[in-house]
Amino acid sequence: MRKLVRLWKRPTHDGQKYTYYLIYYDFDGRRKQKALGHADKRKAEKQCTQLARELRMGRTEVISLRLSEFLEDSLSRTRGQIRENTYLEYSAAMKQFIQVVGNIDYRNIRYEHGERFIQKCLDGGNKPATVAKKIGSLKRLFQLAVERRQLEENPFRYVRKPKAAQRAIHVFSDEECARMVNAARQKKIGFPFRWDIFILTALCSGMRRGELLNITWQDIDFANRKVHVSPKSDNKATWEWNIKDTNRRDVPLTNEVVQLLSEHRLLQSPGNPYVFVPTHLYEYIQKLRKKGKWNQRRGLCPATNFRYQFKVIMKKADIEKGEFHDLRRTCLTNWLANGLSEFDVMTMAGHASFETTRRFYLAVRSDLLDRARKASSLALRTIDVAEPLFVNANNSNNRALST
Repeated sequence: MRKLVRLWKRPTHDGQKYTYYLIYYDFDGRRKQKALGHADKRKAEKQCTQLARELRMGRTEVISLRLSEFLEDSLSRTRGQIRENTYLEYSAAMKQFIQVVGNIDYRNIRYEHGERFIQKCLDGGNKPATVAKKIGSLKRLFQLAVERRQLEENPFRYVRKPKAAQRAIHVFSDEECARMVNAARQKKIGFPFRWDIFILTALCSGMRRGELLNITWQDIDFANRKVHVSPKSDNKATWEWNIKDTNRRDVPLTNEVVQLLSEHRLLQSPGNPYVFVPTHLYEYIQKLRKKGKWNQRRGLCPATNFRYQFKVIMKKADIEKGEFHDLRRTCLTNWLANGLSEFDVMTMAGHASFETTRRFYLAVRSDLLDRARKASSLALRTIDVAEPLFVNANNSNNRALST
């Protein structure tokens, strides 16, 4: 196999000195030579290796980019191909990485930079799971550079994410769900936003927050009691929105929720296609869209205080622990506990594999523990648990003497 680049030590005309040349073949097979203008062997070998790498990657010139420039270039190439949240995660991880290692050339990143970044994050109080997520974002950014032939190898390829214990899966009990809905209904938090219907729809459909906020009345099939989760195009009435993992799917609605949604629809403005975006907020967003000043990062209903309002509802319902996404976990856990197969739960959750469903969403319900406890009691019914299984040797001897 012909070498892509060969180093040539050529003497000057007077024979007193020499200089290095690079001999290589271009993409048309023509022989080329490039004078390096010096006699430093180590430097010449490094330039020879660099040119060979560039030729293998299909490039003829070196493009030097600092990490900040590399981030901007990479995100501009993939902006329309990744979700907004992913875009923000990549950006935040790289900016923090720059703070640790400096705004150096992206081609100079090495394995030890990754190690230093991990340790800095952990020392700064980041949890291992948070650091692992940041490393995943950086690894993906550099991997994209490899695939574009900007890099020969991913510098994060062998960087190991810190091990983290799996987070406990939290679900709401039936009583907590009832108190939550009652609290939302009585206090009318966020009115005219209907938190009570929003929570009930999440509990029976397992939809994500973003999916709920982006469903339109056309997505609801009232006759068949289901919602079709589908992406939205950017037009006069709706704004662009894509489903996570791009999975279209149908999810169920109960009779009670269908009735509530029907009543809710009668009170909505006919010009507002969204189920859970109040008309006043919809009209405000439309004005911003016309001026080109709005995107999904600004947030949907109820604007920027979604988490705050949900926390208020939980406090009114006397619930100390939980987040809105736990409603989805509660729904999926209930589906599996009440007879749905693993494949069915995975499909309606919109996951590509059941491993994702099992690892992050399915909790052990208290009634399952009760059934397991009952089964254990039946298995141990022949054992007299009141009598100690092991008797102290001294006590045995004392009883023998007294006998």
